[in-house]
This record gives sequence, structure tokens and C-alpha cells, in this order.
Amino acid sequence: MVVEYYDYLKFIDDSLELAKSIPRYFSKFSNKIYCNHQKLAIYVLMQKFKTTSRGIISILRANSDMLMRLSLRRIPVHTTILRFAKKIHKQISKLLDIRQADTVAVDATGFELESKSYYYRTIWNSNMLKKTKHFMKLSLSVDTDKKLILCYKIRKSHVHDSRDFKFLIEKIKCKNVIADKGYDSKSLRKFVVRLGARPHIPYRNFSGRPKRGKFIIPAPDMIVYKRRSIVENIFFCIKRKYGSVLRNRTRATQEVELISKLIAYNVDRMQHYILLILEGCTSARFHK
Repeated sequence: MVVEYYDYLKFIDDSLELAKSIPRYFSKFSNKIYCNHQKLAIYVLMQKFKTTSRGIISILRANSDMLMRLSLRRIPVHTTILRFAKKIHKQISKLLDIRQADTVAVDATGFELESKSYYYRTIWNSNMLKKTKHFMKLSLSVDTDKKLILCYKIRKSHVHDSRDFKFLIEKIKCKNVIADKGYDSKSLRKFVVRLGARPHIPYRNFSGRPKRGKFIIPAPDMIVYKRRSIVENIFFCIKRKYGSVLRNRTRATQEVELISKLIAYNVDRMQHYILLILEGCTSARFHK
């Protein structure tokens, strides 16, 4: 329990450090009682506890050590956190900005929305006279070595996975790009090659391999392709640890909630990665 408690305090420190990518205040006329870094750390911590804005304020009220780590002189009300979530929509993406990896995997998944109940969507509205959207689609590109999220794309409409493929990898320097058969496209493979990377995308049965021409695309390496399961594992970890349901009602706040889950995952993963490095250094010294 002591180790787990320390992890929460370290999580707050890392969240505050990561929050420095956004402005400290939205306006010079702000009352400056709470800064954006503190509010963001509280919002990300809310995802880690899988609770609501009222719930995280209750946790902070009962924990003096967390208040000290956040440098809070007084505890904010839950509406302060909700208002912050509406304002931070355009700037929160700056916190996920890793642009280099050796091997990148791309895939997509869905998150359920809680704004309409299961009863309304399935029983009361069973005649489907009024269709309801009950999911939000998330596409990710991840580093398969460090298991960190590199880039994301969020859509509320149902579109094909391949539509966001170029956006997810165009600003990332890498050697290999992995994706499943849903991304089987000659244009996407050419795009990866132009970026200086090698595509590892298997061919569908009906598509057939392209004939040799001026633009030669290397065949996928199935040994490298097996690392695609890492992105599936990351989706599983995000949904299990931070929840697979989005509680907010508006599109903007739903996106902020989903991005904060991704930030929480990256912060947790960075802690784990640093611990692995420290353990490796300690074992090397011990063997010497």
C-alpha cells in the first residue's frame, strides 16, 4: 500500500511536469487562485482514479499529501474542474507530442458514451426512428518498444480506419510502420516509403500483391508484424485502468476526457519505463 500511495504522488509530479506544455493561465486577468497546471493534474488524476469531478475533489479533501504535491492552498470546487475541461479543448493535444520511434503500430478502437442510457438506445428507441450515436472512435499510433502513445485522432462519426492513417504517422520519424489488413492500400504503403520507413501491412486475399514497377514496395516482415499486438494491449490497458466509458455530454468535453486518459496512460508508462532503466542499471552494477 505504501508503494502504491507513493506512485500516486509521483503520478502528480509527472502530470505537473507534463502540464508545463500549456500556458499557466488563460488570461492575464485571471484570479490566479488555481493555475492550469494544477487543474490539469487534477483532471488527469481523476482518470487514474476512474471517478467524477466530485469524486476527485472528495479524495483531495481527505488527502493532505496530494494537496501539498499540487501546491493547493485551498481545494477547488468540482465546477472549476468542469469549466477547465471546456476551455482546455484546443491546447491539451500539446501534451502528447513524441515524434520519434523505431517501430510504430497503428490501429483504432471505440469508447462508449454515457450521455444516453443503454435502455434508451436499445429498448425504448428500438424502432430506430431516431438513430443515436453511442460511441467515439479513437485511432492511435504507438511506439512498440517503449509502449508510448505518439499520436491520436478522435472521430465521433463512423469512418474507415485507413482515413486517419497518414495523419497518425506523417510527423513521426521511424523505421517501420505496422498495421493490419484494414490498412491494405497501395497509396498508404507508398506514403510510408516516402517517409523513409518500411510498411508491414499484410495483403488481403482479394487484393493481391502489386506487380513490379518503378515504385517497388518491400514485402512485409511477419516477424516485425507480430508486434502489432502491442497496440491492442495498449487499448486494453487504457480501458481497464481508466475506463472505457466517456461520462461527459458535449463533443468538446468528451474529447478532453478521452485525451486525458491517453495522458494518464503515458504518464504511468513513463514511470514504468524509468523504473525498468533503473533496475537494469542496478542489476548491471550488481553483476560487476
